[in-house]
Amino acid sequence: MKTSSLLLALAALAAVPAGVRAQSADSAREPGLILALPPAAARAAEPPSVRAVRMLTDRSTRELLASGFPARLHFRVELWEARLFDKLVTKTEWDVVVQYDPLAKHYTVTRFAGRVTPLGTFAELKDAEDAVAKAYAPAMTLPADKKKYYYFASLEVEMLSVGDLEEVKQWLKGDAGPASQGKEDPGTAAGHGMERLFTRLLGGQVRRYSTRSAGFRF
Repeated sequence: MKTSSLLLALAALAAVPAGVRAQSADSAREPGLILALPPAAARAAEPPSVRAVRMLTDRSTRELLASGFPARLHFRVELWEARLFDKLVTKTEWDVVVQYDPLAKHYTVTRFAGRVTPLGTFAELKDAEDAVAKAYAPAMTLPADKKKYYYFASLEVEMLSVGDLEEVKQWLKGDAGPASQGKEDPGTAAGHGMERLFTRLLGGQVRRYSTRSAGFRF
């Protein structure tokens, strides 16, 4: 390509609005976390919605799921006050767990957010992934003033052992795990650590995503 043609191409790309480039990236079908604000008139009463798209498509995740390792998606949404030194106002966290039953040959998707909510049982992984990708608006206590704020959302995706999953369930019920209280047998705790290490060695490393909303006022 001639130098003049290259410069024209770069200039054309720079002129494309950021939203259009983001849309092109999304059309590439890559995993991502999407945070959407409610309409301006409803922001004082409604939290944002969150979507995690294409989270089960990579090969290592599929293989680990098929081998009996549950996938855990840990979501966190924070509301920050925008000022010289930004201040965290409130936050909320929840989990979505995907499991495969090799005997029944189906996937189950469950949300843990203060209570257990089954999101469905599916014969195909694609359908389970669609259930994970449905928008969810977490319960949050929102301020009543007119200061400037923004939301920050993050997501960690990791593969668990069955023992890890039981600890997650207990933690979400408000019970600290026995190991954290010093009551679990050291050999058992070490075994859980080895299970987690084994999972990571198979390719189940933690994947992290994050996104932030534009600034707004309630």
